[in-house]
Amino acid sequence: MDFWEHPLIETAASYSVAVLCGVVFLAIFEIVTKYSNWEQIQQGNFSVAMATGGKIFGISNIFRYSIQHNDTLLQSMGWGLFGFVLLLFGYFIFEFLTPSFRIDEEIEKDNRAVGFIAMIISVGLSFVIGSNIG
Repeated sequence: MDFWEHPLIETAASYSVAVLCGVVFLAIFEIVTKYSNWEQIQQGNFSVAMATGGKIFGISNIFRYSIQHNDTLLQSMGWGLFGFVLLLFGYFIFEFLTPSFRIDEEIEKDNRAVGFIAMIISVGLSFVIGSNIG
């Protein structure tokens, strides 16, 4: 067995890539939201914590499917990136479908109903996206 094909090495590599991509993708979410996720979480904003937790779960779940259904790390990264773009698109659709209020403003005000729905949308979409990853 080749060193790079050993299950421990493959696991460590997949883990490292998923964590790195997760950090980068969360930074992108931080840019597109009107509030600072980590400042709000530090202040105890539960709605931001739910929405951010949903994003973390969503990104991780997409990578779970991507790693499971692809043979190489590069393929997994490519599908993970594509899945993230779809998840991000879902975030913008959610904002578009609620013209009577601004999602980011409601979450920043700790509207837990909106934070919960944002979390469920991220989680739900991650399963839909993941099930189609090749």
